[in-house]
Amino acid sequence: MDCVREANLARCACTYEPCDKKGNCCECLQYHLLSRELPGCCFSPDAEATFDRSFEHFARLVSQGGV
Repeated sequence: MDCVREANLARCACTYEPCDKKGNCCECLQYHLLSRELPGCCFSPDAEATFDRSFEHFARLVSQGGV
């Protein structure tokens, strides 16, 4: 499957501006999973803005009904 970077950029929720992985979802996911994180697109806009993308943060949000 080919990555369609331009199409992905239109719906990328990442607000980290110097990110070189924006629009390249496969590379983004691989990068975050290696760090025990999820990419920004897995979070609400408010939660994504904290830049805490850890599994633990995601689990807290799920348990609080925030995802």
